[in-house]
Amino acid sequence: MATLKDVAQKAGVTVTTVSRVINNRGYLSEKTKEKVRQAMAELNYRPNELARSLSRQTSNTIGIITPHISHPYFSLLISHLESAASRHNFKILLCNSKEDRVKETEYIDLCKSNRVAGVIFCGMILAFEKYNQLDFPFVAIECNSPLFVSTILCDNYSGGRMAAEHLIARGCRHLMHFSGSIIGQEMPGDIRARAFADVCQENSLPFHNRWIKDSPFPVSDCRDFIRQALIDHPHTDGIFASSDLIAAQVIQVCSDLRIRIPEDIRLVGFNDISLASLTTPPITTIRQPLHEMADIAVDALIKSSCHKTVPSEIVLPVTLIKRQST
Repeated sequence: MATLKDVAQKAGVTVTTVSRVINNRGYLSEKTKEKVRQAMAELNYRPNELARSLSRQTSNTIGIITPHISHPYFSLLISHLESAASRHNFKILLCNSKEDRVKETEYIDLCKSNRVAGVIFCGMILAFEKYNQLDFPFVAIECNSPLFVSTILCDNYSGGRMAAEHLIARGCRHLMHFSGSIIGQEMPGDIRARAFADVCQENSLPFHNRWIKDSPFPVSDCRDFIRQALIDHPHTDGIFASSDLIAAQVIQVCSDLRIRIPEDIRLVGFNDISLASLTTPPITTIRQPLHEMADIAVDALIKSSCHKTVPSEIVLPVTLIKRQST
């Protein structure tokens, strides 16, 4: 196995120069950099990431803690985060907490032992007591807390208003909203629900906010819950689902109950994951700019790890995507 010294000898430079090329430190001519890279390629040399992290106190690794990798929204977000990290020559350490405080605590300890540059949280946090004990930065996507150096959000309130206003504009007069349940900290779905309620009240229209299970991110089958809600409120003619995954299950339940979409009930989702355009009918939804949110989160974390100032909160606009469900 080739060593740093072997690369230096082949390139005709010092070991220090090779190290500076690998770590992108100090000024070196492009000719020198190319000689070192060529020698590394010919010798199939791979830097020892553990040794590098020990010398720098951090590694070129970003920890990502997500509540559910099986949820299509988080799967897409993780893909964007990995791509953004790769563009900065960083790798990711993916941790799936499954909304479990013990798992989240263990994963934070794992990130610490692996000397990550920082951690990006997706959606929620549980082990609050752990964060003040650590010396690397935390960035959050769609989860607000003073513990984080930066929080990246979409405009959830505007999204909830857009959904309600669109349903009303399409003639709906008895509205319902489905979302994951409140868990003691305000989640994006709560903000969307509040905006939905505000619009309904402003228009003096009856509405129902229905909370699914004990999770803000329902990943399992919630069709029985949706079915009972529609049976309890047979006059419902407009539904706002706080995720496209819930909206897809609304379509299935309506099909079972012989309720036509959009003729009998008009439906709006949230996220604009690929599922929204694959259902029958395709789902009108509120698009979150996940690609941009991921880019900004990674950039903020890397800058913060280098002790640069980053905005404490960034809110990005959402867009109404009209499809056949309305």
